[in-house]
Amino acid sequence: MIPVPANTKVWLAAGVTDMRKAFNGLSALAEGVLAEDPFSGHLFVFRGRRGDLIKVIWWDGQGACLFSKRLEKGRFVWPSPADGKVSVTSAQLAMLLEGIDWRMPKRTWQPLTTGNLSTNPAP
Repeated sequence: MIPVPANTKVWLAAGVTDMRKAFNGLSALAEGVLAEDPFSGHLFVFRGRRGDLIKVIWWDGQGACLFSKRLEKGRFVWPSPADGKVSVTSAQLAMLLEGIDWRMPKRTWQPLTTGNLSTNPAP
């Protein structure tokens, strides 16, 4: 997994990106299309046309890093092209990288009341 510091923003570039691009091309997209500084330390995520490949670029303070992932089955859930750019949390990025729908995750448990949530009272 990509080490994401707590104050780092994660930006998804809505729509599709030419996956032949590398550091320079993706950095130019982050700066020109997303209107963000590619040297800010934030993560910029791009998806290919087929939807099974993503690339993430970020500046770690010493140089540019590039992460790519291709799903063998399925597609990455992605915002529509009309959205431009979307900011997500590092938890949502982790779900996205696993091929999970990060837009509406379902919690497995919700507390019913406040206070003592134990089902077995203390003796």
